[in-house]
Amino acid sequence: MSFFKKLFRIEKEDTRGLFPHIMGLRLEASFEIDALHLKLLEPHLTINQCTPTQIIQAVGYVKLDGNHIFRFYTDDEGFLQVVSEGGTAEQHVIDVKMFHYFDTLNIENQSDWDELLFKKMGNASYELNGHTYNRVWTSTSDYHKPVAMQEKTYDATSVDANDFDQTDQFTMLYERELETGDFEALYLSAEEKINKHNQYERCLVISTGMSLSPTQIKIHG
Repeated sequence: MSFFKKLFRIEKEDTRGLFPHIMGLRLEASFEIDALHLKLLEPHLTINQCTPTQIIQAVGYVKLDGNHIFRFYTDDEGFLQVVSEGGTAEQHVIDVKMFHYFDTLNIENQSDWDELLFKKMGNASYELNGHTYNRVWTSTSDYHKPVAMQEKTYDATSVDANDFDQTDQFTMLYERELETGDFEALYLSAEEKINKHNQYERCLVISTGMSLSPTQIKIHG
């Protein structure tokens, strides 16, 4: 390998290392989900034809209280979400889920936005695709106000850690038990950004997902 090729590779690796990363997962890396696990679980899931090998095209990061949330957006219309607590080393990881997008609904006006946040997203259960999902996050009341977070997202065009896209999100997590004893997650994210015309762009992103253990993921740098 020539000197210039070596130099380019080092610069590329150093640049990618500036962006959020954990467990060896980072921008432009790839990973594989255990094929046997997918084969056994997929018939019971809302999604179908999940690709075992996925390429990370963008990375999102959220700091929420003592937790760190990493989202690795892939070429398979989904994202691998890794949550860590108290740090960002591998031993701090407490949850890993692979989500795929089910639907994205545009929110056109303020009244629909308010109804979504205060009447629809935080109920004890949520119906989707003929299935009932139960709310994971507990509350002292029947309705749980969506959890607010702010995500910074980096993609292949980002040049440094200050070059990111930012989205305000209001989220809720549900799940249903499958016949296998596993659980399918349902993640609701009401998202808003201010566009170049100083107007809100809002939508509800609906995703379903499955939990994964470290042994069910093989990471390629």
